Amino acid sequence: MTPSETTPATVTAPAGLTAVTVVGNPKKDSRTRAAAERVAAQLGAQNHTIELSELGPGLLGWGDPAIAQAVSAVQGADLAIFASPTFKAAYTGLLKLFLDQFPGGTGLQDVVAVPLMLGGSQAHSLAPELTLRPVLSELGATCPAAALYLIDSQYETDGALEAWVERWGGTVAAACRAAGSVREGEGSDDGR
Repeated sequence: MTPSETTPATVTAPAGLTAVTVVGNPKKDSRTRAAAERVAAQLGAQNHTIELSELGPGLLGWGDPAIAQAVSAVQGADLAIFASPTFKAAYTGLLKLFLDQFPGGTGLQDVVAVPLMLGGSQAHSLAPELTLRPVLSELGATCPAAALYLIDSQYETDGALEAWVERWGGTVAAACRAAGSVREGEGSDDGR
């Protein structure tokens, strides 16, 4: 089978799995967004997308209602896909401004996260693993799978996204199930 004939991987996701894709590309409706939404779809999640480029100057401070709503949406999701183009071997400043809105250590507690970056070549293929994943972990996210790096001009046909879902989709789904059971038990008064 050639990469262009690759069929989407399927994952048995937990019922009602909710995902938020956070797009750190300054360009609206980018390939970064399309790739992140494709990951969410192949993981079987009901997805909501946050385009950080639409949040504007509220990202430069604290207390903006639109930013607070976006932060709350991410914290309430079972799965968060943090997507960015690769700029200077790292994720964008736009995404960094958003991540700064979360409290360190607990801001993404009980959220399963997938770090996703797109780039022009394999030269920066370790960028999501070395730059984005550590920040998400510092904020308390669970990152159960390898970070995903895609070549932006080839990801629709090269099969890399599908191969990642095939390899890591079950692990991500299991982590979402575990995090979901933790959330459900938070309000419990049964003494456990």
